[in-house]
Amino acid sequence: MRNLILSAALVAASVFGMTAQAAEPIEAGKQYIELSNPVPVSVPGKIEVVELFWYGCPHCYHFEPTINPWAEKLPADVNFKRVPAMFGGPWDAHGQMFLTLEAMGVEHKVHAAVFDAIQNQRKQLTKPEDMANFLATQGVDKDKFLSTFNSFAIKGQVEQAKKLAKQYEITGVPSLVVNGRYRFDLGSAGGPEAVLDVADQLIDKERAAK
Repeated sequence: MRNLILSAALVAASVFGMTAQAAEPIEAGKQYIELSNPVPVSVPGKIEVVELFWYGCPHCYHFEPTINPWAEKLPADVNFKRVPAMFGGPWDAHGQMFLTLEAMGVEHKVHAAVFDAIQNQRKQLTKPEDMANFLATQGVDKDKFLSTFNSFAIKGQVEQAKKLAKQYEITGVPSLVVNGRYRFDLGSAGGPEAVLDVADQLIDKERAAK
């Protein structure tokens, strides 16, 4: 896992200092990888964009101001969703927390606060009780959070998220997948802004193929 985290950090650190390149035609094997085994989307009939992330990843945190405005303006035929990457240890704990908040319908209200707590306040938030105590300060019911966190349904979602990460063949975060077919990241695309250009072009490609 150490190599995975180091690899993700080195790739992201190298590209965040780069100036976003001008839009140019993209090519499989360069800016993105076409998966040999496409993964079914969660909402049939819509073009899906998945962001795989980890609350403990500083590069995912710094990507937020770039991807959030873009995701909010996506057209109605595009479904954007986040999937937590879970490679053991704190990855799994944070991923289960995200899925719990999502199931409770409050993730959108506290997502930024959780990121800030881990990245800026240096809170670990790897133990359910610590998570619940912090989230209570954000208006999340502590008992409901803990019962949902430990529920059978959330454990099933954790396994599904782990399965998706394997199917997407990700090696680091943040990574994006369009329509279960195309995977790319900051390194392959050329930086945060370039990632969104790649996503836009792949969305257009999938829309044209319908």
